[in-house]
Amino acid sequence: MNLPNKLTLFRIILVPFFVAVLLIPGIPQHYLWAGILFGIAALTEHFDGRIARKNNQITTFGKFLDPVADKILVISALVCFVQLGLAPTWCVLLIIAREFIVTSIRLVAVDSGKVIAANNWGKTKTVSQIVATVVILVLQYVQELISLGILPAFLPAGSEGIILLLGNVFIYIATFFTVFSGYVYVKENIGVINTMK
Repeated sequence: MNLPNKLTLFRIILVPFFVAVLLIPGIPQHYLWAGILFGIAALTEHFDGRIARKNNQITTFGKFLDPVADKILVISALVCFVQLGLAPTWCVLLIIAREFIVTSIRLVAVDSGKVIAANNWGKTKTVSQIVATVVILVLQYVQELISLGILPAFLPAGSEGIILLLGNVFIYIATFFTVFSGYVYVKENIGVINTMK
């Protein structure tokens, strides 16, 4: 197994640790540690593709597993956010539905001997989801520091609602790119869909 594929697998391995840290508030500064783990995982998303292209190590396995690893990482974060009350349920459901649809098409294509790599809209979708996740983690960490008196309150009373709204704005943006990229994906692969009839 080459280095890019190892990085992709490492990203998947990091997910349960990220989820555990995020959902256990008893861990001191758990939003910070969750953010660090998520950041490391997100960096592997950047470097695995870059290394694969630079060293001509692009494989069928990598083309298939890389987007799956992205989905596992991001969806895990978003589901945790719903449980923590940090993301609208309907946005997360739309994102998950899109990922299921696209993955199903990709699986049918693989069964037909065709591997469909992520397009630019898919990459934009992934970046928007990662940015939204990082922003929410940073905002919650800042809120945590304010509540502990480590940082001065730079927002008026009730800042929790303002911070939550700001995080939701990024979730809305990610949802838009996710749904739109799904539409583009379906449109570009209508031939694969027709074979499912």
